Order: sequence, then C-alpha cells, then structure tokens
Amino acid sequence: MIRNIWCVGRNYRDHAKEMNAAVPSTPMIFLKAGSSASVNSTDIILPFWAEEIHHEVEIALKLSPYLHVVEAAVALDLTERKAQAAAKAKGEPWTLSKSFDGACAVSAFFMVKKFEDLADKKLRLWVNDELKQEGTTADMIFGFAEIVEHVKTYFPICAGDLILTGTPAGVGPLKDGDTVRAEFEGEITHIWKVRQDKKPEDKQTPYQL
Repeated sequence: MIRNIWCVGRNYRDHAKEMNAAVPSTPMIFLKAGSSASVNSTDIILPFWAEEIHHEVEIALKLSPYLHVVEAAVALDLTERKAQAAAKAKGEPWTLSKSFDGACAVSAFFMVKKFEDLADKKLRLWVNDELKQEGTTADMIFGFAEIVEHVKTYFPICAGDLILTGTPAGVGPLKDGDTVRAEFEGEITHIWKVRQDKKPEDKQTPYQL
C-alpha cells in the first residue's frame, strides 16, 4: 500500500529554468496522494475534466518495511496545468492538479542495492516516439541519498511510501490516444497508452480560472 508520495520539486536545473523558477538551496518537498498512484499499468486515464495534463518523468524510490530504499521505478508525476495555474493565482493549494485519480503513473519496480548503481544514468521519455525529456541522474541538484535523508529527517514517512526525485526539462502535454514510453537506462522501460474519460453531462470542471 502506498500511503504517501513525497516529491522533490525543481531538482534538475534545466527544469527549474524552463519553469522560470529559482533553483532551491534545500530539497523542496510536496505531497501527492498515495491513492493517486497507478502501479505497473499500461494505461494513463486522464480525468474527464482535465484540459492540459503534463508529463514529468522521474525516478521513484520505494521505502521498505525498515524504511530503507531497496526498490525503484520510473514514474510520471502528472500535473493538470490549468488547475495548477488557477490555484496559484488564488494562493490556494495545488491538490487537484497533483492528486487526481491516476496522477502518479509508476512502472514495475526493480531492485536497488546501492544508490551508486543509479548514478549518471539517462532518464528519458518519448511521446508517440518523439523524444520529449532527457537528462541524467548526474544532473540532479540533490542526490538520492541526500533526498532520502532529508525526507526521513523532516517528515513522518511510512513503509511503502514513494519518493519522486525530480524531472529533467521537456515537460509537456498529453492527449487522448498518445503513447508514452519512459526509460531509465539499463534498468527499466515502461509504455503507457493515454485515454481520456468522457465527461458526464451532469459534471462541471472543478476549478475556475
């Protein structure tokens, strides 16, 4: 069971630059609902109300019952940008934009013996066979060990929690019918098909710009 998804924002300099945001001096942590995770599925289902969902490919670390990292996966931190922009404009939380059903798409897990095994490896994402995101773990501002230590120190972590470690530049939109392929060099590749739920006649968009 995934209770919490601890996410590190702006952990690649090129991504901070593309978002016109400052590079943080300490890990910037935010939460996604654990129930928003979809593990080892071949589908990404966009909610009926979503208008602009962006992909953010990341390495996800999984905490063991002893709160050590022994498994990892490639994951997508999915963000509804219009809902996020509306919340930012009003000074409100981003919960809707980050924690809708299926907002964290996760591959199967692979074993991790030591963080050095994840060092200087490419993280890439394609949409319809077009390369959209590419970076290496050597480009991370805060390394895996530093992130895990920070989260353990300041937050009430639980066994089974995920830690998403940041995304490189190139985030962009997904639409109904897209095929998404994410790869962590030498470890795992995962493919998803994107589809969007139909909007019920009696439902409205849950935010206002």
